[in-house]
Amino acid sequence: MAHPVIHAEIRSADPDATRDFFGQLFGWSYSDGAYPGYTFVDTGVDGALPTAISPLQGDEDAVLFFVGVQGVAETLTQAERLGGRIVQPPQTVPGVTFGVLADRQGHLIGVAAN
Repeated sequence: MAHPVIHAEIRSADPDATRDFFGQLFGWSYSDGAYPGYTFVDTGVDGALPTAISPLQGDEDAVLFFVGVQGVAETLTQAERLGGRIVQPPQTVPGVTFGVLADRQGHLIGVAAN
């Protein structure tokens, strides 16, 4: 299954580590962007919303976005195996199951499945 980003930019004090974590978790690849250290995410899905991982553009790391996955619980467990942590365990509301994880640097993202 491809893992499309619904909306996002990750601004990180360590963008290389951030790219490594999400590359391992979701199989993403990256291409160079407008300035050094800024990369665009290739989720493997044509027409996905443009998304980037970049160095800080302010004083603090910032992010929260949701990625489509087949299994929310399984993805959260894999994130833990990669050194991340579960911030919000799987929750189900009509039409969607979602959860929130943090990568090794503490960036928060959501994962969701219909």
